Amino acid sequence: MLWRQVEAGGTGFEAGDPGLFTPDSVTWQVHGDPMMWVAGIRALYLQALHPRAVRGVMQNSDFRRDAWGRLMRTANFVGTTTYGTTEAAEKAGARVRKIHSMLGATDPATGERHGVDEPDLLLWVHCAEIDSYLHVARRSGFPLTDEQADRYLSEHRVSARLVGLDPEAVPANQAEMAAYFEKVRPELAATTEAREVDDFLLRPPTHPLLVPAREVLWRRVAQLAYAALPPYAHELYGRKAPEPTTVTRQLRATGTLLRCVPARLRWQLPPKHILRAMARLGPGSRPAPYKLGR
Repeated sequence: MLWRQVEAGGTGFEAGDPGLFTPDSVTWQVHGDPMMWVAGIRALYLQALHPRAVRGVMQNSDFRRDAWGRLMRTANFVGTTTYGTTEAAEKAGARVRKIHSMLGATDPATGERHGVDEPDLLLWVHCAEIDSYLHVARRSGFPLTDEQADRYLSEHRVSARLVGLDPEAVPANQAEMAAYFEKVRPELAATTEAREVDDFLLRPPTHPLLVPAREVLWRRVAQLAYAALPPYAHELYGRKAPEPTTVTRQLRATGTLLRCVPARLRWQLPPKHILRAMARLGPGSRPAPYKLGR
């Protein structure tokens, strides 16, 4: 697929494959924001509250030994599907579906065996992730109207398809997403596996010399991500969070600080998908919040 768009001032996208989302999408702009890292941690907290979903993770991977690798693989998947070529995104989705098709988990209480690729589990993981990205972005000051927020959720029927979901069964706007969470809430619980995820996110293993930095930097980020969870998640984990207005102020302050770091510098961090997309499509494809108003 070849594509070209000319922006005001004569800067255009060069010929190339724009991928599944394209630089015109809300997703393209949102996923370039530095608050996505806070949102990703919020997603892990939320995903861990589904007993069957978190059981599949804990029984099929050594989460504590390879947690950083798991986080980077998730970041790489999101970056590839957002900013990569159509072929790269489809291949990434095919790999995920193949791996999931071979994995299962066992309920220790009943002995029941289930696949990790059951639609209800995939849907929970998808919704917890996409809702976290949208929630943290907006609450931290990323400028999105309700219409654009709905567009973002609708666009992610594409990423849902990549992991094996029927796009028509995936919430496509804020009202549908809220209804989904209301429906699934009775199934959620802070199980032993969820507690293990919580403990890891607060105290991830690190080199002894880096423990002070972990306590000063990482713990604050993890606590902010936890605070951004919905109230029912705080109730399940049994740990209070600051008042919502305080959390919003903290998210806005953090977002303002991180956005002061030059984007080119931030995007040098692995896996560099944005820089590769700009090299492929030209400088006009650069993610930027102001483009949403066009």
